[in-house]
Amino acid sequence: METGISRRGLFGAGAAAAAILAGAPGLAKAASGMTLRWWGNNGWEIRIGAKTILIDPWLTRFKTGTYTSAGADPRTPLSVNKALIDGYLDRGYLHADHILVTHGHYDHLTDVPYLAERTGATVIGTETHLSLMAALGAPEDQLSIATGGEDLTFDGYAIRVLRSLHSATGPRARVAFPGTRSLSRRDRPRVISDLLEGGTLAYAVSGGGASVLDFGGANYIESELAGLRPDVVLLPPGGAKVTDYVPRLLRVLGNPRCVAATHWDDFDLPLGRAHDPNGGLEVLRKAVAAASPGSEFVVLDHLGEFTP
Repeated sequence: METGISRRGLFGAGAAAAAILAGAPGLAKAASGMTLRWWGNNGWEIRIGAKTILIDPWLTRFKTGTYTSAGADPRTPLSVNKALIDGYLDRGYLHADHILVTHGHYDHLTDVPYLAERTGATVIGTETHLSLMAALGAPEDQLSIATGGEDLTFDGYAIRVLRSLHSATGPRARVAFPGTRSLSRRDRPRVISDLLEGGTLAYAVSGGGASVLDFGGANYIESELAGLRPDVVLLPPGGAKVTDYVPRLLRVLGNPRCVAATHWDDFDLPLGRAHDPNGGLEVLRKAVAAASPGSEFVVLDHLGEFTP
């Protein structure tokens, strides 16, 4: 039996990481009504006017060993740093009208129930995601189930939910902590292996004259993306087991104006210490440059932001 899940093989060999930018001044000149801020891992804040959409917010970032040679310890206890989250919320630095969950793993879902409780945000995810969050104490009347295909309009912004796929790693192209669970508030998750992948979604968010497409894993369903033309794609490094991962994606999306790296940092380190443990940024940068030379490649530091 395997005792750990490692992501070292996700990126493959790579050169030194690309330079980290506090923002992207060249993109800011476009002056749309949308601003994106990176909270580390696949945590994104999308501000459109007075509205805020969060994707996979995980501020707590407890140690799991994910990027060590042994990989993540499945028995790592789940924890939520409420004092850290409260600090951002109480200072008015963080808000949420919607929280979008791409999949159920610990580095995507753990903080969402508490953030939902504090902000009153509507949370979108699959049946498994909602079940896990309900068992972790999320307000059930704020949970909204999705399966992919939903095209939803709200006050000043729209959310399109897309069926997607999780990263597949290792020689057998396996998904970490796979599985689903039916909707139930019972069986509270205690350790990271209790948070199952539970199906993976991608999200296209538009408003303020711009659009952004986010992938929480280094994989996708090409047919789901036909006809989409986002201004910004939030793209993880990796995809070593996915055929033509970067060129096929950028081609079907019509070579987007901007590709921003996501889910590249060592999340065992706290916010403020963005570190690429595998050289994945440079691999991704080169792949984007080769596949879509006209696309600007953006890398943010923690809490860095840009306006597409």
